Amino acid sequence: MALIALAADKGSPGVTTAAVALAAVWPRRALLAEADPAGGDLVYRSAAAHGGPLNPNTGMLSIAATARRGLVPDQLWDHVQPLSGGLEVLVGLGIAEQAAGLAGLWPTLGHAFASLADSPNAPADVLADCGRISGDTPAVELFPHAALVLLVSRTEPESLARVRDRAAALSAKLHGGPRGAATLATPLIGVVLIADPNSSAKIADQVNDMLVHAQTGARVVGTLADDPTGADQLAGRKRGRLDKSLLIRSARKVTADLYQQYGAAWAASAQAHQSHQPHQAQRPQQGHAGAGR
Repeated sequence: MALIALAADKGSPGVTTAAVALAAVWPRRALLAEADPAGGDLVYRSAAAHGGPLNPNTGMLSIAATARRGLVPDQLWDHVQPLSGGLEVLVGLGIAEQAAGLAGLWPTLGHAFASLADSPNAPADVLADCGRISGDTPAVELFPHAALVLLVSRTEPESLARVRDRAAALSAKLHGGPRGAATLATPLIGVVLIADPNSSAKIADQVNDMLVHAQTGARVVGTLADDPTGADQLAGRKRGRLDKSLLIRSARKVTADLYQQYGAAWAASAQAHQSHQPHQAQRPQQGHAGAGR
């Protein structure tokens, strides 16, 4: 199983940009799910593969009715739309008030997201953009099903203090208490820093030491370049060679490092889980387009 949940504590560190960038270069087929209860952004900032706008009614909103009758992981593809670059997405809610339609369904969604990697027909890893998780946001109900929870943070002192405290709180909630080593419990809690590429290695080491010293159960798993031009290219606001941008180059390194460390374990988990599943009739793949690379 491989559900990767991305979130932030407060402010706007760039969770959606990070989620899109990582999903676009993910080593396996990836599905990006806008799982922010406050509403999604992609319908406003991205074009569909056909060149027109994304349909705001096809995605998390349409899946709510399906999930109330039970949700087979492959049914997720019925609600997916491909972006112009090929990335497959579950478009998020339009406004926060629509989150009431998903009340009680977040664990069901979490299980479906995690189990999609086990599908015999159209397997994919799911990267879920959960937005800000301060307060009692229901998106945290996805986390127990995740292989990895990534907290996105900028490097200002107040941002680092918040991500340290949020990581400790999540570790207590998900693991039952503080952990000195992140590998001792699942889901792993990782931190992705949005940093100046010239100083990213040094700041990553410093923040990792802080997280370990505070026994947060989290560690830094990578850095994404603080690259406004690349972010604008990714959102379609600027033209240019996106694949050469600092943002995408750094995203490739983060995904490669994650898969080098955890890919084998995720694959073994998926195979073990699938061996215990009853055979399911094949379903057609809906809305498939190759992930943008």
